[in-house]
Amino acid sequence: MKRFERAFIFSSICFILIIFSPWVMPSGVATAQGIKVGVIGPMNFMQGKGQWNGATLAAEEINAQGGIQVGNKKMKIELVKADSNEFINLTDATNAMERLMTQSKVDFVVGGFRSEAVLPMQDIAMDYKKLFIGCGAAHPEICARVGKNYNRYKYWFRLTPTNSNYLVKVCLINLATVGEVLKKELGIQKAKVAIVAEKAMWIDPMIKAIEANLPKMGMELVGVWRPSDKATDVTAELTGLQRADAQIMFTIFSASVGITFARQAGELKIPAASVGINVESQKDGFWAATQGMGNYAVTTTTYVRGVDYTERTAPFIEKYVSRFGEVPTYTSDTYGAIQGVLSEAIEMAGSIDAEKLIPIMEKTEFKKGTSAPIVKFDKDHDLVFGPRYATGIAQQWQDGKMKGWWPNEWEGYTLKGMVPYKLPPWMIEKYKK
Repeated sequence: MKRFERAFIFSSICFILIIFSPWVMPSGVATAQGIKVGVIGPMNFMQGKGQWNGATLAAEEINAQGGIQVGNKKMKIELVKADSNEFINLTDATNAMERLMTQSKVDFVVGGFRSEAVLPMQDIAMDYKKLFIGCGAAHPEICARVGKNYNRYKYWFRLTPTNSNYLVKVCLINLATVGEVLKKELGIQKAKVAIVAEKAMWIDPMIKAIEANLPKMGMELVGVWRPSDKATDVTAELTGLQRADAQIMFTIFSASVGITFARQAGELKIPAASVGINVESQKDGFWAATQGMGNYAVTTTTYVRGVDYTERTAPFIEKYVSRFGEVPTYTSDTYGAIQGVLSEAIEMAGSIDAEKLIPIMEKTEFKKGTSAPIVKFDKDHDLVFGPRYATGIAQQWQDGKMKGWWPNEWEGYTLKGMVPYKLPPWMIEKYKK
């Protein structure tokens, strides 16, 4: 009798589990009610944290409205975090992407940061025919693959940043602006330029382009220094460029060396103007991290408080600051990837099928984002660059605050909130004597 009772209880439990199985599905199994979006990036670093934070806000906003309208039903967003650890180990990055595909079974992926890691991660996503919207890596080859082998790589789109060729263009425009400041304020007619760039793949084509353009701009290259992206001391590089009498420091940093360089340049009062990219200086914590020595550091960026691309930009920045205590970095445009591109494309298609979404994403001008008035993709699924499309912002730290100083009257295009570029006072003191 007892044996019969135990068998009955066991059978009843099994029956209940079968009936209610949608509620007890193991983690990683997709349901008909949700859209799974993998967010992949270096989650222990500010770049990955920005990717996760931006995606979180987008998902919360969409879900608060009941989800994305997909045909005749609404589907909520479910985020899956994947730590790529790509600063440290490329194998970790590919393993993280593989898990998103096989274990989590995501519908879409956003993120990726280091180009060396994104290229193999891209291949994995393409193997599974999953839409992967890049929000971090700049190397042109990532999108060039679409043109070379469309059927394989058509599932890739880059939302942020503009590719390194366009980044060079912006930096050269900024360099010309700073060159004019040196002429006007200090009487320097032919500026001497030092390039200081971390060792990373995405930077290599940028250096070649800068070297080729400096003579055309009437400037002189005095040297190229390539510290590690994680260097904790760049005294040798700074003293080297100072001995070369550099008047402009063209920096290209995406990792922690940017803090080291800005802090030590401030401590040594290097008499040179800054231009270029320093991703670490995009965050509020940069001031404290440099111990207040990061004044006059410059970077290209996407978000600066007080500078708006559209009416949606300021509300997003303020919501992000209120929630996470800092201004969003450019990698935070996972927000735009989900809220401004994916959601609109899905609603237009009435489907989450990548094959139906791709034609829509190729032809649509998206206007619901926060990082550009219009987001549009070119034939290689790269972000279209130009006035009223994606430009980014040139930012400078001035008296402990982030300020935007470009685009300002560039091809008739200006963003509200721009301020003039400032030279370090110790540079003014040296060259005005």
